Amino acid sequence: MTVLPTGRRTRRVALASAVGVLAVTGTGLTGCSGEDPDAGTNGVGKLSAAQIEAKSRKAAQSADAVRLSGNVVTNGVTYKLDMHLKSDGGTGSVTSKNGTFRLLRVGEHLFLKADAVFWNHEDGKSDDGGSDTAAADKLDGMYVKVPQDDPAYKRFSGFTDKNVLLDGLLTLHGKLATDGHHEQSGVRTIRITGDKGSGGTLDVSLKGTPYPLRLVRAGGAGTLSLTDWGKGFSLEEPKKQQVVDYGQQLPSS
Repeated sequence: MTVLPTGRRTRRVALASAVGVLAVTGTGLTGCSGEDPDAGTNGVGKLSAAQIEAKSRKAAQSADAVRLSGNVVTNGVTYKLDMHLKSDGGTGSVTSKNGTFRLLRVGEHLFLKADAVFWNHEDGKSDDGGSDTAAADKLDGMYVKVPQDDPAYKRFSGFTDKNVLLDGLLTLHGKLATDGHHEQSGVRTIRITGDKGSGGTLDVSLKGTPYPLRLVRAGGAGTLSLTDWGKGFSLEEPKKQQVVDYGQQLPSS
């Protein structure tokens, strides 16, 4: 057996180590030995894109709760969402061009809280109307109970309905395909795309339950993070002194 001089053996070991490092950093998936990127995962990375989408949707529907945050563009309007949702209601903030408002739904009861600036915008009138300003000031920082027969109820309650919101958002358009292994907030994911990304992308967790973790909507319609899956939170109606009655119908915009 030929024995290499010590210097040459050292250089050969160093070269082998460098090749291994390049293999890891170059792909983020495999080491020198061709390690299986799905080793130690929940296994969904080995499924077809359609199967992954189906499993993630089922996981989302089955979860007791979720936090949804990010931007959604609908009808040309951008909304920034930060909502905690579960089957019997939700709470959180929505920011639009007219300002930020908070929503709280407990069962069928929906409450909206915003500042006076928001209510002036919603009313579609300027501050030169004394009565309108007075009404907005009355609503400033208070919860307003939204009547169920008011058009605003349907418009706003959708932001607090876990199933309605996720069913409408977790949709990729076009031909589905997988797009490699990635990572979201320290969690390994498998990414699926619609029409090579133009129809949206969805990152699905490879750890534990295959929850959807990040959604990029088609056509630049927003990016959302989905976290705190299954983490419960309490929902309570505001106290009576925190609620003001606007009247029979809320202003529309």
